[in-house]
Amino acid sequence: MTDKSSGPSALSPTDVLAPHDTAGPSTPIWLVSESQPVARLTGLDDTAKAWLERTRFTSAAKKQALIPGPQGALAGVALGIGNGSAGDPSGPSGLLMGQLAASLPEGLYHLGGDVPDAELAAIAWGLGAYRFRRYKSAPGEAPPRLKLHQKLDYQAVVNQVGAIWKGRDLINTPASDLAPEDLEAAAQRLARDHGASIETIVGDDLLEKGFRMIHAVGRASSRAPRLIDVRWQKPGGNPKAPMLTLVGKGITFDTGGLDIKPASGMLLMKKDMGGAAAALTLAELIMSRGLDVRLRLLIAAAENSISGDAFRPGDILLSRAGKTVEIGNTDAEGRLVLADALSLADEEQPDTILVFATLTGAARVALGPDLPAFFTNDNAFAEALSAEAEAVGDPVWRLPFWPGYERHLDSDIADMNNVYDAPFAGAITAALFLKRFVKNARRFAHFDLYGWRPAPRPLGPKGGEPQTARALFSLLTKELCS
Repeated sequence: MTDKSSGPSALSPTDVLAPHDTAGPSTPIWLVSESQPVARLTGLDDTAKAWLERTRFTSAAKKQALIPGPQGALAGVALGIGNGSAGDPSGPSGLLMGQLAASLPEGLYHLGGDVPDAELAAIAWGLGAYRFRRYKSAPGEAPPRLKLHQKLDYQAVVNQVGAIWKGRDLINTPASDLAPEDLEAAAQRLARDHGASIETIVGDDLLEKGFRMIHAVGRASSRAPRLIDVRWQKPGGNPKAPMLTLVGKGITFDTGGLDIKPASGMLLMKKDMGGAAAALTLAELIMSRGLDVRLRLLIAAAENSISGDAFRPGDILLSRAGKTVEIGNTDAEGRLVLADALSLADEEQPDTILVFATLTGAARVALGPDLPAFFTNDNAFAEALSAEAEAVGDPVWRLPFWPGYERHLDSDIADMNNVYDAPFAGAITAALFLKRFVKNARRFAHFDLYGWRPAPRPLGPKGGEPQTARALFSLLTKELCS
């Protein structure tokens, strides 16, 4: 492993977000909507308005302009927000603030005029300012800083942005520096920072504890597979608070196993632990906010490698649940490790199980990289989550647990197969496979993520993204604090 723990110009959210009482002058930013033409903006003098009109600035979404002041100074910034619902990739236009964090010159800024959701705009700024510079030898440019409004909870905004940054860092880190033991280290830091407990089952101990499928997937690697188990409850919280269990797929690199991927298919396989990153991110958001919930975090961590000890197509594996699984394809390994973790989670009969995984290419074909698929047995939860996801710009789209496709998992010689041998309904078939291992939880939801932003956008640069964490945190906060 490299000895680089951070780049020469590693940033933290406090480098891009400033408290309201930060000393020194700051430059105003005006968000200009279609319903508020430049001529009616408050806080802009006539000279600035005339300059914007003469330079043909419009309120079109993402249009931005620097407003000159005396002696070459910067007097202000204007950002077009369109009709107010032009966020990225969806949601309120205030999310476009992230674009400014990545493009404005160094300096201190503040929001001018009325902003419908100043907190969301500040979070967007923090997300847009993120850069992964761990392996860069040259220092980066100093970022612009946003001074938050005095009515905002500065620490709460920093905590939210920081959790997302950590999740992105995990996904962006190459497998040379992120093995199963490194995911464990990340979970240990989370537990230490928030007073949680952690237990880990490693290597051959997985066999003794009944996690044979996690062991089978990871045994070909020199880096031992493991099941990471974190428990937390708010200090002084209700001992009968809702029990919430998060389960994350932590495949730190996926060759496909003996059903090996082509070279092009392996280029982004460092992100195959994106589900674990999303689960860790959501756990940190919950802990930092102090939500009154009995939280459990399970990460099934392994590297799907190739060696003489690799599991094979046609093998029969015994799951923790006692069901046998025929291996139709070793590249469908994520559902195997998750099945064992879900069985453990379900034994406690939690109120809610949420599982996160970069699971199927089929979900990406159907919905693309920006829109994670989700499956749930709770219609009210699905409706509420879809609305909350749109409101915070962290979108999701529900797909069905279609019972007619249960036959796709049939096996002639075992209780089930891990794949369907035809190129249809791959995301649904995988979701149905996972659902078979959840019998007792009242509410179950599975999130099939891409975990990656293919190109720079206002909410962040190209790279890893712990999708769904912000949406779920927003919804859980409303559920538990109402």
